[in-house]
Amino acid sequence: MSQALWIAKTGLQAMQTKMSVITNNLANANTAGYKKSRAVFADLLYQNVRQAGAQSAQNARFPSGLNLGTGVKTLATEKIFTQGNIVETENPLDLAVQGKGFYQVLQPDGTLSYTRDGSFQLDQNGQMVTSNGLQLQPAVTIPSDAVNITIGYDGVVSVTTQGNTTPSTVGTIQLANFINMGGLQPIGDNLYLETASSGSPQTGDPGQNGVGTLLQGSLETSNVNVIESLVDMIETQRRYEMVSKAIQSSDKMWEYVNNNL
Repeated sequence: MSQALWIAKTGLQAMQTKMSVITNNLANANTAGYKKSRAVFADLLYQNVRQAGAQSAQNARFPSGLNLGTGVKTLATEKIFTQGNIVETENPLDLAVQGKGFYQVLQPDGTLSYTRDGSFQLDQNGQMVTSNGLQLQPAVTIPSDAVNITIGYDGVVSVTTQGNTTPSTVGTIQLANFINMGGLQPIGDNLYLETASSGSPQTGDPGQNGVGTLLQGSLETSNVNVIESLVDMIETQRRYEMVSKAIQSSDKMWEYVNNNL
């Protein structure tokens, strides 16, 4: 009887994990560039009481085995990197990636991180940085006397300065792509880190090598479908309640056995 209680316990833990993932998705429904997650589950080891195909008599074999499951475990929380909606902001430093590709951001320790959040700003030196002040790589510096900033689909950044009508190029924004984007490690602040599972980044100019193109004056929104998440939440709640009923039933069965022995 205790085995049923243990199995139900693993089921409750799994549903709690799924609810946490759904809640995090909903909490980030308005986060620029956020990619939704989903919980991946797997059944635990089985107790093999009788082997399928074992000999039951001289000329007979068991057509099926007797295997008792021991519950469920959370295998992974997988990021879904589908394209989010693109909204126009009219801010010249806002950028949206159309297709695959990540902006490269320099961490304080000198390593690179990656993001889909294109809401850039300028620091005190005129360099393009994230909302947290992390520098875009390769570095792009906007002159202080720039009156117009243009960022092309190919990532070329050009500015028009006071007294000049001819734009001048000040840099090029490059994007990075990964063989397995699901292998990236999210670290918060809309940033990801490279891992052994993601593979090494393949960098290039937008529009080349499948890294997508840029759209100036726009932002990519979260790819969370709120209605879908709410339905998933209700379904998870119902499953949690059903597993809880299994615990109550097992407890009543155990109580009956104790009272009648």
